[in-house]
Amino acid sequence: MRLLMIFDKLKIVLGIIVFLLVALVPLWYGNLTGNIGFVPIIKVGTDAERCVENTLYMKSKHMDLLNNWKESVVRDGIRIHKAVDGRLYNKSLTGTCLGCHSSKAQFCDRCHDYAGVKPKCWDCHVVPKDVLIGMVQPKGNR
Repeated sequence: MRLLMIFDKLKIVLGIIVFLLVALVPLWYGNLTGNIGFVPIIKVGTDAERCVENTLYMKSKHMDLLNNWKESVVRDGIRIHKAVDGRLYNKSLTGTCLGCHSSKAQFCDRCHDYAGVKPKCWDCHVVPKDVLIGMVQPKGNR
């Protein structure tokens, strides 16, 4: 009986050690590779003083803003955005956003790749550089 209790304690201790090893591997890996705290460097690519909303809002909620723009333009025909400070903008990814942030690769893709997200913007919208170099887009793209 006493021997069984020793084996049970040994199993518990081994289980805790294995759990800690598995749980701490990402931290050790990050320390060894130097990737802890990596933040992508974003090139804003504009001399404009302001965006359509403040920087903090745009960093965290731009996808909500763009989704709301899409819904209001497509469903309701409302094409003007009134910013918090009262300024007016056309609701256009390619016309308004990419007018200042002209490099999709340097601006959009760096953050989206870092965050591991794949936005569906480019399912419908044509990347302006692609239009300039004559890239053929599938029918139905705007």
